[in-house]
Amino acid sequence: MTPVVTARTPAPPRCRFCDTLAGWLPKIVLAPTFVCTLLFIYGYIAWTAVLSFTPSRLMPRYEWAGLSQYEALFANERWWLALKNLAIFGGLFIVICMAVGLLLAVLLDQKVRAEGFIRSVYLYPMALSFIVTGTAWKWILNPEFGVEKVLTDWGFHGVKFDWIIDPDFSIYTVVIAGVWQSSGFVMALFLAGLRGIDDSIIKAAQVDGASLPTIYRRIVIPSLRPVFFSSFMILAHIAIKSFDLVMALTNGGPGYSSDLPATFMYTYAFTRNQIGLGASSAMVMLMIVVAVIVPFMVSELRSARRG
Repeated sequence: MTPVVTARTPAPPRCRFCDTLAGWLPKIVLAPTFVCTLLFIYGYIAWTAVLSFTPSRLMPRYEWAGLSQYEALFANERWWLALKNLAIFGGLFIVICMAVGLLLAVLLDQKVRAEGFIRSVYLYPMALSFIVTGTAWKWILNPEFGVEKVLTDWGFHGVKFDWIIDPDFSIYTVVIAGVWQSSGFVMALFLAGLRGIDDSIIKAAQVDGASLPTIYRRIVIPSLRPVFFSSFMILAHIAIKSFDLVMALTNGGPGYSSDLPATFMYTYAFTRNQIGLGASSAMVMLMIVVAVIVPFMVSELRSARRG
């Protein structure tokens, strides 16, 4: 029987223009975003750096003033208080969020009932803006109709919870509101990391007689190092640039006892008409971000290369 030979259809000629367009299309699509990012982010950073070396007040003045704005900044007691508050708020905010987030993730990882609903409850505060969070906690912490008023009406007349109007404790109210909003997001990061750990390793450790706390301390938590790194980066970024939460909750007060660098920069640049001083504080904030984040990024990259 003679086999049937089918004629092959010749391939259509390749279009050189189409190949060129296909190679350039991703670049063309990304070009507007790249230009806008270069102009409106890095361009404004460069402009802020220029203003920090000028005597600008109400309007920009492009006259060289050297380091005079930085000298005035570090001679300002309010700036040092803002840095102190940043250390308090940032340290407590990051540590408590990571501790609470890890604890909630470990508890939810035990295959509890209605896990999806519980996870949504903890994640919901992250869907709110910091303005809403600050306003809500301002009502809750107000001594006249907040927690203190409720406890007093219940008969606890000796209870006082007036941190929001106490200059020595006002910054801690910002910590409370920030932890309430962000710990659920950190929980989601840790929960995703826990679900990515190989169960066979944990089962092998259980066969060898390792207790649950030992398994978490020796196996699970060390495996979550990338999650710790990501959580630290996100929380540090939130802490350093915190502005709307403070403005809604305490407005930097009483007085300026709960000032942070971001609120200091806004106050001096836009309400006290000292643009040069505000620009110098913004550049110092940028240096803080670089000093905190870059070493962690370098350390993580080295660890990834070592395997």
